[in-house]
Amino acid sequence: MDLFKFKKASFVSSLIVSVSIIILQINFLFFFLDIVFTEFGLILLIEFFVILFLAYVLLSLSFERFLVSRVKELYKSFIPTTYYVNSMNQQEDIEILTSNIKKLNSEKNLEIELLKKEQDYRREFIGNLAHELKTPLFTIQGYVLTLLDGVNDKKVINNYLEQTSKGVDRLIYIIKDLDLITKFESGIASLDRKSFDIIKTIQNVFELLEMQASKEKIVLKFDKEYSEPIIVNADEERIQQVLTNLIINSLKYGVGKGVTEVSIEILGENKILLRVADNGEGIDKEHLPRLFERFYRVDKTRNRKLGGSGLGLAIVKHIIEAHGEKIFVESKVKVGSEFSFSLTLE
Repeated sequence: MDLFKFKKASFVSSLIVSVSIIILQINFLFFFLDIVFTEFGLILLIEFFVILFLAYVLLSLSFERFLVSRVKELYKSFIPTTYYVNSMNQQEDIEILTSNIKKLNSEKNLEIELLKKEQDYRREFIGNLAHELKTPLFTIQGYVLTLLDGVNDKKVINNYLEQTSKGVDRLIYIIKDLDLITKFESGIASLDRKSFDIIKTIQNVFELLEMQASKEKIVLKFDKEYSEPIIVNADEERIQQVLTNLIINSLKYGVGKGVTEVSIEILGENKILLRVADNGEGIDKEHLPRLFERFYRVDKTRNRKLGGSGLGLAIVKHIIEAHGEKIFVESKVKVGSEFSFSLTLE
């Protein structure tokens, strides 16, 4: 320990102690012994400096011991005990402690940022959910209130009831999708894994959406002829749901006389990459990182007019991740989009 290094706190404390002792001595000599200050002035001055020096040394040692003990306690909490026992250089210890404190501070700041982002996401999610539920609820309320006011025309009544039924169906659709996502997130939803031919599954989806594709004047096709079956191990119903959601999206945002093409690439010995590509409107790059979030819409006004729960891509992501697979997206405005995901071969 370096005693000759000036410590301001110790010096001020020593000065106060020294002055206090000398003043007490002067008072005692003058009032009780009637001794004049000048007779013992030099002795008192020497005594002052001696007391100042001794008090400074004692306080410095005490303060340094206290400081080192506190640093050691902090040090032990940040650094493993085995390392601490072997490390005897205090300067090195303090440097390591400082480094660990800075690292902890950085980690805490990162945690705070993540919590802020989660809070923003939660706030946005609640707002989007309220908006999605509000639209069909207000529709139902409007038609029901009108019917309660009294409508005599049977055609109008039937029309209003049909519109009310559509509003109810939309609410059920949103709630079912939310329930499915919640089950996947909580791990409740289970997968019925089995072996099946992915080519046949894709063909089933094509047949299911053939009328909608024809209405939109979009061709559904493979990139080439697949003469041999490709057997994968997965939940067939869930994978069909993924393909359906992706192809429906391509039809919604496709262009007249456009094409939605499905291709399969073999990756190594036990993986395939299934691609769903279109030549539609495309998606701006800034939207891609948030594309799989619940209720996230690129063009909010147009998307709601086209229907859907706003949960399709979120469901796709959860299903693929539940299989332990990966999903990717590439897109360019006015060129088209490509969604792809991996599957495990049987």
